[in-house]
Amino acid sequence: MALEKERSRVLVIGGTGHIGKHVVAASARRGHPTSVLIRDVAPSDPAKMELLKSFIDSGVALIKGDLFDHGSLVDAIRGADIVISAVGPRQLAEQPRIVMAIKEAGNVKRFLPSEFGSDVERVHTVDPAATLYAGKVSLRRLIEAEGIPHTYVCCNGFAETYLPSIGDVTAVGAGPPSAKIMVLGDGDAKAVFVVEEDIAAYTVRAVDDRRTLNKILYMRPPANVMSHKEVISMWERKVGRTFQIVRIPEADLLKMIKEAAFPLNILLSLALSIFVRGDQANFEIEPSFGVEATELYPDLRYTTVDEYLDRLL
Repeated sequence: MALEKERSRVLVIGGTGHIGKHVVAASARRGHPTSVLIRDVAPSDPAKMELLKSFIDSGVALIKGDLFDHGSLVDAIRGADIVISAVGPRQLAEQPRIVMAIKEAGNVKRFLPSEFGSDVERVHTVDPAATLYAGKVSLRRLIEAEGIPHTYVCCNGFAETYLPSIGDVTAVGAGPPSAKIMVLGDGDAKAVFVVEEDIAAYTVRAVDDRRTLNKILYMRPPANVMSHKEVISMWERKVGRTFQIVRIPEADLLKMIKEAAFPLNILLSLALSIFVRGDQANFEIEPSFGVEATELYPDLRYTTVDEYLDRLL
């Protein structure tokens, strides 16, 4: 009987960030030899120190290096088969440095750039999100022009960002609403919510899968494709009361985006695409460009919006 082939070696860049830490944990759990590029292996922040300790405890190697130090980047990449970038918004524009280092290293079987959101080529929004998306599109073209094998992970909406405020983008980070909920547009556009641990699990499953090579991996768990109105109704049933709905028409939202400061302006311009224009679920996934995670990996059980909202009670 043939032994199961050894799992690919995975390097995560941006592994201490919001989605990165989940990807690192999922990779280690699945038995991939996993390493994380770390600028500071002894950070002064106790929470970050605790996170690094949890990485080490799960067998993850910490590699000292930096996006801005080409030599250290190439060295780190030479020890990996798969490179996953999970860098945050401030470092997105630096990802061509990773592409150039992958090119020089010459051994990478697959690169997953930091996408982890809507499909950047199927969105309709305004700045500042439009510029953020345009940067991700130009990175795709660079990866393709350099002939680097890749998978683009379009996981859609982070549940932990949008669901604790019951989809009220103006109250992200504030927890469940007490009386009123802001609804952008008519509240009928379908959005997609995926819990971060599930995003990481699907991502790691895809790294060695021929079916995801040079494709977009979409995450559209059927039970989690819901309009804002549907999420609110579900929450109202759970808490046994109704909320005052404050509607923000699209024209007013556009004005709010112009006037808002960072990071609210980014959140609102992303929300225009997700909650008003329905860009996460308003197109068919064609086999020529994409595959859907829950169809590829039916054995992976995902957390439903219904189950996630129960955590908030």
